[in-house]
Amino acid sequence: MAYETINPYTGEKLRTFPEATDQEVQAALTDAYDAFLSWRHVSFADRAKVMTAAANILRRDIDKYARLLTLEMGKLYSEAKLETELSAEIFEYYAKNAEDLLKPEKLPVADAKEGEAILAHQPQGVLLAIEPWNFPYYQIARIIAPQLSAGNTVLLKHASNVPQSANAFDELMQEAGLPKGAFRNLYTARHHTETILNDPRVCGVALTGSETAGGIVASIAGKALKKATMELGGSDAFIVLEDADIEKAAKWAVFGRHWNAGQVCVSSKRLIVVDAVYDRFVELYKKGVAELKAGDPMDPATTLAPLSSQKAADDLLKQVESAKEHGAKVEAIGAPVPKEGAFFQPLLMTNLHNENEARHWEFFGPVTQLYRADDEADAIRIANDSPFGLGGSVFTRDTKRGVKVAEQIYTGMVYINHPTMVKADLPFGGVARSGYGRELIGLGIKEFVNHKLIDVVDIDAPF
Repeated sequence: MAYETINPYTGEKLRTFPEATDQEVQAALTDAYDAFLSWRHVSFADRAKVMTAAANILRRDIDKYARLLTLEMGKLYSEAKLETELSAEIFEYYAKNAEDLLKPEKLPVADAKEGEAILAHQPQGVLLAIEPWNFPYYQIARIIAPQLSAGNTVLLKHASNVPQSANAFDELMQEAGLPKGAFRNLYTARHHTETILNDPRVCGVALTGSETAGGIVASIAGKALKKATMELGGSDAFIVLEDADIEKAAKWAVFGRHWNAGQVCVSSKRLIVVDAVYDRFVELYKKGVAELKAGDPMDPATTLAPLSSQKAADDLLKQVESAKEHGAKVEAIGAPVPKEGAFFQPLLMTNLHNENEARHWEFFGPVTQLYRADDEADAIRIANDSPFGLGGSVFTRDTKRGVKVAEQIYTGMVYINHPTMVKADLPFGGVARSGYGRELIGLGIKEFVNHKLIDVVDIDAPF
């Protein structure tokens, strides 16, 4: 695969990087494991110093880091700065909390006379992280901050269209004082994934990406008997009940579907609106989308970014055409987008009936699936009619009612009166075709540690 930077706004190819050689991969594995052998014994306090330093550097050079995101994948500059700040917050979260999250736990035992049982949480080795392009820094931070804090070391295989962002984080951790080899960006070839996961020094793989990529990597990891976490696709339901604040719901729907140009696994992809407020909501939603402005992602006035590449735009258009062949009705909404650059016209898709398989697809861009629900029960039914189970939203003035509805939606996350969002101190993950495992908070830091039972038994032998 070609690792190269192509500006999605201009189409200009800026830099290319050669794939890693087999020898470079082997050297990185050796360095990572050698680093692990010492890093696992470093105190939490000293690990925290590195995490804090990384956060400080990100904030100090936030303009530099944000510009690179905009350059490589077209992210709005304002959103790029928010992503850089979020990454800093994740480093700080684990600097403050890692030791407490991994402190040994005393287990209650039935017979206290038999001794004392302790559950210790210990690092295991080298972890492979395979990350996508849509949040080039955040995706790295949410895996390396907890795993490095736990005492593991990490090798990164990032998306081929954000090589400079990947390299920037490599240099970031070096500047922050991380020992050589403890984190390394590798421009790996496809066959290197199997090479790395079959290495006995590697304890597992964390992947964020497509279902297809997840299935391939999970199969390799399973055959190698390695632990895996999979953060895959999503098609979040955005439920609007009849008692919702419709103006508020419509504004959040516009944001929830179009931030990062709609290229978010937890984007509000399926708007499910009960019949009583459907017409008014759709009117406000169209009005909100019409106010979006597509243009230069570095321009503060721009609110709709290009997609990450021309290929992404072309593939999305093909998917829309296929949905139309299945019976979907598609309406262009919003102002026309520029013809130059990887822009995609916002679309509204309806007639996604029970025989239309397109209702089960994830559209990774500004394509909105719209459903009219009879009532609350029908809205829940539609929300659960999906192979995915990542996030979701429920809009209602009665928050207790919203919680009850959320409990009936089969996903890993549900927000009341807000689109699915990401924060440093909240867990992230899904169920079904959206993958398995969790990232962030205590759940994330414990995914790749050995939960070791140490049981002190002081009873007489039976003979």
